[in-house]
Amino acid sequence: MKLRRRLVAAAISVVTLTTPAATTTATAAPRQGEGPGHEATRKAMDAVVAGGAPGVTARVTGADGVWKAAAGLGDLERGTPRGDRDHYRVGSITKTFVATVVLQLEAEGKLDLDDTVGSWLPGVVEGNGHDGDRVTIRQLLNHSSGIYDVNADPEYARKVFSKDFLEHRYDTWTPARMIAMAMRHAPHNQPGEGVLYSKTNFLLAGLIIEKATGRPYGDEIRRRIIDPLHLRGTRVPGTSPTLPRPSSRAYDLLSGAPGGPLHDTTELNPSYAGAAGEMISNGKDLNRFYTALLTGKLLPKRQLDAMRTTVQVHPDVPHIRFGLGIGSYRLSCGITVWGHTGSALGSSSVAVTSADGRHTLAANANGDRYTSTMALVDAEYCGT
Repeated sequence: MKLRRRLVAAAISVVTLTTPAATTTATAAPRQGEGPGHEATRKAMDAVVAGGAPGVTARVTGADGVWKAAAGLGDLERGTPRGDRDHYRVGSITKTFVATVVLQLEAEGKLDLDDTVGSWLPGVVEGNGHDGDRVTIRQLLNHSSGIYDVNADPEYARKVFSKDFLEHRYDTWTPARMIAMAMRHAPHNQPGEGVLYSKTNFLLAGLIIEKATGRPYGDEIRRRIIDPLHLRGTRVPGTSPTLPRPSSRAYDLLSGAPGGPLHDTTELNPSYAGAAGEMISNGKDLNRFYTALLTGKLLPKRQLDAMRTTVQVHPDVPHIRFGLGIGSYRLSCGITVWGHTGSALGSSSVAVTSADGRHTLAANANGDRYTSTMALVDAEYCGT
């Protein structure tokens, strides 16, 4: 029960609309940006920096065209400002790309959302109460599978999220190894009996893409999404540890107490996240991707409707629901936006769009992975 409470709290923290306590005492650098308006969003960006993140960058597309801005620092050592064209690690925003590929494969008749994981990956989801023959692909994508989250495995968490990361930052993690670590534990719940965010779900989805196509999931994302949409700043990096330019440094507490020292986590082997969160992008590309997705340019209507069929995350957060690799967020003014948050070491991101795909926001803070950027969403869409 203690583990379940921790996992629920972690899932809620990823999508909360509040700003966490200060995590650093960095002094804000001058703001950057272009165009008038978006004052509420600017103030929310300043608040993220005042709350402890070194810097924040945001990009908006809407009826008035493109607006982009940055606040705070991109490099604490050099004192250089955050850039409004930065690339950054998008974390779990990767899941929307992966789910889009899975739904494209369903539209092509290569798989069915109600296929079991066991039928595609026999023997992979087994042990300690796990049974892949009872879990469907749909349940992977909306986190109702109950499969144990490898993030909660003590060995994995120690090597990836604590200060031990500094010794293991260039380690390569295979999906098979991470899934096997998850199988050492009992499921969080039985399939379909609850919703609990689990990285393991999308590691499995990535393997199913590979099984269905004969190609790695990253190759399919490039072929089906990145290249057709001309997302020139978007990468599925595999094991490459660096960020493309322009970019800022990334800083994380590594499980330290709020207000403690930040550690430079810019360079790392992103295989620790795999199909659940390894991708790199920028605001321009994320705006374009979510607009294309919600306006039907990537999926037929049947599959897009399936993606937007949601389940409740938790009774304590009724304003947030999970679809298939995407979330719906009901904001303080009653508007609902669609998208995803994403956390990586030293990086906290959000990318959302209006239901019609015409008003998009992508933002990133280069601070601790638990830094919330959702306040920017409420500010942009509700003016608060």
